Amino acid sequence: MTEQAGEAVPVAQRSSWTSFLKSIASVSGDLSSMTAPPFILSPISLTEYPAYWCERPELFAEIGDAKTSEERVLAVLKWFISTLKGQYTSRNETSGSEKKPLNPALGELFYGTWPDKDGRGKTDLIAEQVSHHPPITAYVIENQSKGLKLVGHNAQKTSFSGGSIIVKQIGHAVLTVKLPSGSEEKFLLTLPRLRIDGLWYGAPYIELTEHSNIVGDGFVGVVEYKGKGYFSGKSHTFKATLTPQPGMGGAATKEIVVEGLWHQNSKIVTGGHGPFHDVSAPKEEVTAVGGEARGEMGPMETRKLWELVSKGIREGDFDTASKEKTRIENEMRQRRKDEVASGTSWESKHFNQISSDPVYEDLAKLAKITPPTEDAYVFRGNWPKSLRPSN
Repeated sequence: MTEQAGEAVPVAQRSSWTSFLKSIASVSGDLSSMTAPPFILSPISLTEYPAYWCERPELFAEIGDAKTSEERVLAVLKWFISTLKGQYTSRNETSGSEKKPLNPALGELFYGTWPDKDGRGKTDLIAEQVSHHPPITAYVIENQSKGLKLVGHNAQKTSFSGGSIIVKQIGHAVLTVKLPSGSEEKFLLTLPRLRIDGLWYGAPYIELTEHSNIVGDGFVGVVEYKGKGYFSGKSHTFKATLTPQPGMGGAATKEIVVEGLWHQNSKIVTGGHGPFHDVSAPKEEVTAVGGEARGEMGPMETRKLWELVSKGIREGDFDTASKEKTRIENEMRQRRKDEVASGTSWESKHFNQISSDPVYEDLAKLAKITPPTEDAYVFRGNWPKSLRPSN
């Protein structure tokens, strides 16, 4: 082997990277709160990550245009698969390797929007950090004109195994589609596990593993993820199977299977034929919007809160980034201490937690998803006026 450990790491950072690898290899529990060397940090907080769900807003909007259950579930699958490239490989492509996102502060907020283009409708986003230990982000994405609303939450449990970081994504999302008749269809979406490889060389990259589910509108969908060395011999391979539930009758194809590379393209191989998804076109970045009364960003909005840290990371000024990051983390710790001393507790701004999501419970049964119940965060409907002037 000619490659050296940390060869992709800046020379000045190699000793800290080696120490970091040793430290994660020695931890048997969750790695989420570990501090990574500055050069491997992303300038973006995890609170912004829900934006990856809608960086192809035209595909999200197409779900609302579908006329039948089969068309709808195919539109949901196409949109879902098309989000994966942005979520799991785009940072690797733009920065040379995967970067560790900034650990969000409790109560951190992000507001964003994608404008109406070509009749697709305007799509809005709210993300809020609703827990710090464990780190949980709740979010809502809505396209009112198409009758679409996605509400979900995401948390991570990370561990080290066989030279890789294994990330178990916890949480789910529920997509509600309002039909022309006034009735609604709901889809349950679960999340894949991640394996972060390339740590030895200091150039981490993500591979998806195991499976995720899309359940709703009379269909059960299973998306299986395989990496290099499996049935295709290629990284980022997936196979999605959509099976109609009893009662769909002759109105639906017996089974639909889609195969391909989730970061490139795919095709229908059973229950139809031809190309399915293609993400060669550039994604559409979210436009950050200030949530204050006059449209400015408040102190807990992610791009305001982490402004100097992000600037330091982007400019390679890791000393400044590290100092500012430590300052923010100390301020947040002090807030929690002050709350304890005053007998108060932090309250979320946009979401209410419920111990069991009835939609998850009903739809999870159809696909035998475990656990059978899961908590959820219900959106209060309180959009800021900068996104919804009529509110």
